[in-house]
Amino acid sequence: MLKKIYLKKLIVCMVAMFAIILIYIMPEDKEKLDYKEELSYVTKDVQTSTIYLLDSNNYLASTKIVTTSTTKEGLAKELLEALIIDGSKQDNIPSGFKAVIPSGTEIRSLTYNDKVIKVDFTSDFMNTSMENEEKIIEAITYTLTSIDDVDFVIIYMDGKIFTKLPQSKITLPSTLDRNFGINKEYDVKNPNNINKTTIYYISEFNGNEYYVPVTKINNDDRNKIEIIVDELSSSNLYKTNLMSYLNNNTKILSVNELENELVVNFNSAIFNDINTKEILEEVIYTISMSINDNYDVDIVVFNVEDEEIYKSVLKTIE
Repeated sequence: MLKKIYLKKLIVCMVAMFAIILIYIMPEDKEKLDYKEELSYVTKDVQTSTIYLLDSNNYLASTKIVTTSTTKEGLAKELLEALIIDGSKQDNIPSGFKAVIPSGTEIRSLTYNDKVIKVDFTSDFMNTSMENEEKIIEAITYTLTSIDDVDFVIIYMDGKIFTKLPQSKITLPSTLDRNFGINKEYDVKNPNNINKTTIYYISEFNGNEYYVPVTKINNDDRNKIEIIVDELSSSNLYKTNLMSYLNNNTKILSVNELENELVVNFNSAIFNDINTKEILEEVIYTISMSINDNYDVDIVVFNVEDEEIYKSVLKTIE
């Protein structure tokens, strides 16, 4: 009798287990299987793009935002939307940065052809203070020329080429590129032999470092790489909100500009550790990004006392 009871219980248990197994493999559970596949898709690499936004010190700074577009026109529109105050991409802006184009601005049209982006804004585009007019142009120009194979920008307002800032009366070139400059600082003693050199510094927000370009406009007639290294190694730099990790004893021994690359030969003070012959990543980036904005080359070779230490491919640094 006991055997029959035990056998009956065993059969009941087996039936229950079989029912549970069926529940987990039944077609109606397909939602759970699909959900797992969806999670796998979400873990793919996220696409980010360079954008120039205002930081807490009112500098236009290079940072990254998440983007989804795969075409140049689509990516340009995404980035410009993020530059518009209260625009549709404001949630993409990282902490510590803010947009610069006035709220309510709309993009009437945008096209890309032969390395040139043409963008037409509504008149709200210049509904700003005199101090911000030029920053808007700088932010648009530097952001759009950060896109691969975009070298020039032509800005329109209500269908007409935009060539003069309404309040400051500054005349703009009809075709803009990075020669226009950004975060400009003037030290001009006379109107002759004016030099314009853009130098990238480091700044920080909540422990996160980012890069800030500053265009120095002066009468300095030295080679631009000499100006870049001299400015980045200046001991006075730390009195500002901008930083550089380049040792102030760093000197250039020679410069050789070839067809597609700039070979810069430094003394050993550029090393962070002379024993391992290591150059800090921040030093490589500030020098390379500065060269990228001032020279028509694709590669920077870092030599130390005639020994090649590092080669930087400029198109990969932004």
